[in-house]
Amino acid sequence: MTLLQIVLRAGLGAALATMVAGCGEPARESGETTPAGQPVEKVTLNMASVFPTSLALLGENAPKLAENIRRASGGTLEIKVFEPGALVPGLETIPAVGKGSVAAAWSSPGFFAGTDSAFNIFTTLPFGPGIPEFVAWMYFGGGLEIQNELFGKHNIHAIPCGITPPEASGWFRKEINTVEDLKGLKMRFFGMGAKVMERLGVATQLLAPGDIFPALQLGTIDATEFANPSADEKLGFYQVAKYYYFPGWHQQASLNDFFINKQVWASLSDTHKAVIEQACGDMLRHIMAQGEATQWAAMKRMRDKHGVQIRRWPPQVLAAFEKTWNEVAAEEAAANPNFKRAYESYRQFRENYAIWREYGYLQ
Repeated sequence: MTLLQIVLRAGLGAALATMVAGCGEPARESGETTPAGQPVEKVTLNMASVFPTSLALLGENAPKLAENIRRASGGTLEIKVFEPGALVPGLETIPAVGKGSVAAAWSSPGFFAGTDSAFNIFTTLPFGPGIPEFVAWMYFGGGLEIQNELFGKHNIHAIPCGITPPEASGWFRKEINTVEDLKGLKMRFFGMGAKVMERLGVATQLLAPGDIFPALQLGTIDATEFANPSADEKLGFYQVAKYYYFPGWHQQASLNDFFINKQVWASLSDTHKAVIEQACGDMLRHIMAQGEATQWAAMKRMRDKHGVQIRRWPPQVLAAFEKTWNEVAAEEAAANPNFKRAYESYRQFRENYAIWREYGYLQ
């Protein structure tokens, strides 16, 4: 009997395994047996989240994913979820996976766009697809293959693990009626939409979710966008800014991923890989349905209880956003071959999909 087996039988196995494995390596121990009597190796993975688990939709589903994986694996695969900053800073979760500092991360590809702007495309695109079209492109239009190749170069395996409905366009302290009203504002903004806002005179910066409210409250930023109403309500932006703009032209649908270090992924059994893949597929369904079911209540509460002024962008402002986005996208494609490849794949799929979108759905 090995020392590890002795400790396991003493009930201290989990603690010892965590110490042996460290942050970035899976902890392994023998526990249950198969019907044939063969030992089943238990694996524990540490997962850093960019979203606080208290955050509606985006954060709260990280523990749910971990629980689903535990149940589906019969307890032989455990995901330990860590809050932003517990293992690494929130915005460092994906780079930490590539470096092997942590085994896995719960985040969105766009948070890795500082490394390559192409990763924005696998989270969302301004004036881009809704949920059905986005998922169709990813799984049947070539998006997933390109994502896997690009993340693979950074020692990361990424699995789509959630998709959220349209986001709000932003919180402002004052009413915005024209593009001129945006000039000079300091605003937290995510993804390629930030480049559109910058072109229109807004000074943007990317902040981790937990850092946004303090910056807005202290006046470090004048405005912010973040997510859907259910998540925005949880972060309390309505306490500082009262004008809430829609539609979220910059994020009509947003993908979240389960990121895992490539060596750790390769070390997993086929069964554990299948459990993760199937659990993530189920999370796509769960988060999509939860997202659609919970936005109206949050909007009504903020409007009726907190005096939030819900606004829709005037047509001329939306037209300015779209015109500027087309210019930004063309320039980015010319400057970055990876962006061009992913963007052209998406655009070709969207052109082909257009006839189905036009005739298959009510307008």
